[in-house]
Amino acid sequence: MSLIGNILWFIFGGFLSGLSWIFSGVIWCITIIGIPYGKQCFKFASLSFSPFGKEVEYGGGAVSTVVNIVWLLFFGIWMALGNMMIGVLWCITIVGIPFGKQFFKIAKLSLTPFGARVISR
Repeated sequence: MSLIGNILWFIFGGFLSGLSWIFSGVIWCITIIGIPYGKQCFKFASLSFSPFGKEVEYGGGAVSTVVNIVWLLFFGIWMALGNMMIGVLWCITIVGIPFGKQFFKIAKLSLTPFGARVISR
């Protein structure tokens, strides 16, 4: 079932969501200081391309908190708002609720990506 969900997801919004993570990663990797941020973006682009059957586990320590604050100021708020708006649009219809929930999962990840890791169910 997750294969069908991932295929439909990719067609109806997952492609653009994954591209936004890749775009953010490229922007961060332009500077040497931003390379760790860029690597994190590329890791989560794969989740954005196929989120069904995967969960995000949050953790980390003080370093992750500091890095997440920097991330939040430059990219996190805008990516989270974009994913939230698309998720709300999907949840307007009954059929779109599973897709909306995946956009909400990615929006939460957009706020605090450091210290989080993707695990398959």
